[in-house]
Amino acid sequence: MNKKTAAQKAEDVKPETGVQPADEENGGEDEEENLSLMDHVLALRKVLLVSAGAVFVAFILIFELAIDPLMTLLTKPIADRGVEMIYTAVSEALTTKLLVALVAGVVCAFPIIVWQVWSFIKPALYPKEQKAFRRMFFASLLLFLLGVAFCYGMVYALALDFFMVSGENLATPMLSIDKYIQFLMSFILPFGLAFMLPVFLYITTRMGLTNAEGLAKARKYVLLGLAVVAAILTPPDVVSQVMLLLPMLALYEVSILVARLTKQRVRE
Repeated sequence: MNKKTAAQKAEDVKPETGVQPADEENGGEDEEENLSLMDHVLALRKVLLVSAGAVFVAFILIFELAIDPLMTLLTKPIADRGVEMIYTAVSEALTTKLLVALVAGVVCAFPIIVWQVWSFIKPALYPKEQKAFRRMFFASLLLFLLGVAFCYGMVYALALDFFMVSGENLATPMLSIDKYIQFLMSFILPFGLAFMLPVFLYITTRMGLTNAEGLAKARKYVLLGLAVVAAILTPPDVVSQVMLLLPMLALYEVSILVARLTKQRVRE
């Protein structure tokens, strides 16, 4: 009675799959890993789709509702100096408006983009790391906006005056709207990025790559490096280069102070 029948023995062998119970467990683990990888891919796809959708919606709204006031604001510094804007190609005015609307759309959708990225990486962070990430994000955003505002409100006007004065009695200014907007963006964005220097050095200090003593000793080399960076990022005039270099030096000194107050992260 205790002996298994032939049918029962055939069921134990499981000829359909050809695997033993132990192999089934390993197969289950592999399936879970594949499922986890697929979940990550789907989550990343969601981040990209939602971010792209937010940029597209913001782009459409700005182009339809606010592009003219925005263009007026951007061209105000040159209009105040009595210079009339022109365009030299049939599609130049439209493509310039599209470019401005796209950049403004990215800026307006930036909080949604960051929220999506945050939701993607948050499960992989410890509570302390989540808190540090939030602090760095808000600090970076604040410094970037401060750099853009500083450039547009102070430095850009001085640079325009320098260029306008240098061209007096030489030629009549006829500025293309496309070239002007490109010049404006190439001028403002580097200031925003440069003002994020303290956050960058805070991260490297936390990682143990830099420290306050080393940053202080390297001050003269950093001065030379920042001068080169200012020359590369700004248009070829002394005024804009100096006006970018001075805030960067001040921010570097602030970074040294931040590094003194920052403890290197102890890795377990």
